[in-house]
Amino acid sequence: MSVYTSIDHSTNPPTVEVPRDYNAATDFIDRHLEQGRADKVAILDETGSHTYGALADRVNRSGNALLAMGAVMEQRIMMCVLDTIDFPAVFFGGMKAGLVPVATNTLLTTKDYDYMLSDSRARILVVSDLLYEKFEPLLADAKFLDKIVIAGQGASEIAKRDGHLVLDDLIAAASNKLDTAPTVADDAGFWLYSSGSTGAPKGAVHLQSDLVNSAVLYGEGVLGIREDDIVFSAAKLFFAYGLGNGMSFPLHVGATAVLMSGRPTPETVMAQLKQHNPTIYYGVPTLYGAMLADDNCKPENGSNAMRACVSAGEALPEDIARRWKERFEVDILDGLGSTEMLHIFLSNAPDDLRYGTSGKAVPGYDLKLVGEDDLPVAQGEIGELIVRGPTTATVYFNNRAKSTATFQGAWTRTGDKYTQDEDGYFVYSGRSDDMLKVGGIWVSPFEVESALLAHEAVLEVAVVGKADGKDLIKPQAHIVLKEGKGSDELAEELKAFVKDRLALYKYPRWIEFVEDLPKTATGKIQRYKLRA
Repeated sequence: MSVYTSIDHSTNPPTVEVPRDYNAATDFIDRHLEQGRADKVAILDETGSHTYGALADRVNRSGNALLAMGAVMEQRIMMCVLDTIDFPAVFFGGMKAGLVPVATNTLLTTKDYDYMLSDSRARILVVSDLLYEKFEPLLADAKFLDKIVIAGQGASEIAKRDGHLVLDDLIAAASNKLDTAPTVADDAGFWLYSSGSTGAPKGAVHLQSDLVNSAVLYGEGVLGIREDDIVFSAAKLFFAYGLGNGMSFPLHVGATAVLMSGRPTPETVMAQLKQHNPTIYYGVPTLYGAMLADDNCKPENGSNAMRACVSAGEALPEDIARRWKERFEVDILDGLGSTEMLHIFLSNAPDDLRYGTSGKAVPGYDLKLVGEDDLPVAQGEIGELIVRGPTTATVYFNNRAKSTATFQGAWTRTGDKYTQDEDGYFVYSGRSDDMLKVGGIWVSPFEVESALLAHEAVLEVAVVGKADGKDLIKPQAHIVLKEGKGSDELAEELKAFVKDRLALYKYPRWIEFVEDLPKTATGKIQRYKLRA
């Protein structure tokens, strides 16, 4: 029986048949050597150009190095690794060896990492040199941790000082031949931690088969990624969205991924677009907005080959989508995904796009909008979005209450509120916790934010509820301006601007001008902090 996934692209959705005996590294790494791509460039990063053959070599050596440190099948290894060749090498090396990589956010605090090390009980930590200082204070008391491996150019100095191991040295000494562990498609393959924006992060357990399902159903089926594509994702690999964008999607079809270890800003993103001429670019709404506000972000300073752009993480305001299309002559395909579902399951498509919506269900996924009674809502009414599909995480590790509240049979609760228009497109209303009830009527903060973002002075905005003198909830807007300071006159102008575009009860009664908005490490606005 074949160890590779069988895919029939003639059906809609494509038929994905993952064999029972299966390891993701066979599909994403080893298959390319058999299909003649050993000399094709797989990864472009700050260290240079890496072919599929070189990547396979590094994957095998990484897996052997982990096993040589005493790791055993099903054991978790924590990764806090910047976007370089080391990320896919350790990630797939671990999976091929039957281990379970736990990819963590590179922008968190020492307290967060302390929690994740304890929660995951990881025996091995692989951490980039530039991130080591966040871990240093907690390592002596990390009761489950046995080995610490440092990646990056500064690894040797840290290792010599603190007695740790160096990833490059381990890889150089390891064999480049690695037997694939006897895993099955339903084995735990890797973990991703939820953003934890309103509580402790939750470890979502994904299967060996989840990567290939998302790569086929969304990457190929909706986005149409091809072997000749060059892709660049501003969203990082630790982020479920970025993991598909910059690793599993290109590595499944044999394309080339551009990785950037540094922070994505309009300047750094444009530099990557100019240097590598990617055909597909993945961003998030706040970054698209910041790029449009930067006069240097124009077509001649970026990629001359770009054929598609993608947005996720938060809903994309219609005004940003239209202005991007006007400037770059490329559509942004807005979609919705989650850590729990691994990647996008609701999306606009190149041949079926409507600005201001999240599109329709990705073929292979089922969606429903339900009310507080869990019954389907009428067309046009606001409901909570629930989703069913083949990439659902199995559980939040060691968190029964959260697991049973989120994963209910085949369906997963997203926590997102939507309406569905008469043509079947899903229109975002907000997170369940963020919705406002004004005068007994639900108000979508996202709708008010989108109206304000259409004003030429507004760069970013977050709308939350605030009680008036009678303890009745009304919208309050927190606004970051493109330039200058706010004034009472501008506040009144913005209120009138919204009144002209939305029902009167939806306009913000109060406007606060701020220098920045609180966000998670993945760029989502933390409205609960504004409410507090």
